[in-house]
Amino acid sequence: MFNMLLDDKLVPVWVSQSFPIIRIVLFCLVVACAIILVVTTLFQHSDSEGGDVITGQQESYFSKNKGGSRDAKLKLITIITSVVAVVCVILYFVSLLIYSGTAI
Repeated sequence: MFNMLLDDKLVPVWVSQSFPIIRIVLFCLVVACAIILVVTTLFQHSDSEGGDVITGQQESYFSKNKGGSRDAKLKLITIITSVVAVVCVILYFVSLLIYSGTAI
């Protein structure tokens, strides 16, 4: 069904030639999202209530809430980046199936 879409009579040449470029762009976006996900996850503070591992000091109320806006931004970036990565992976494999002509 999808292999008829790439027939030269039905689709312009530029569309069938753009699939490899689209796949490269989607792959680069997935790699960039993966790097951003790792970095933002490492910068987030843990939600544990224990004290500092080295000094054993408990955090004060001010120090707990000071990083709240920063952690909220990092969590939002993590969620948005993961959604973008999932969408790009799905589009990548759909374009791969359509271009190869093995889709139903």
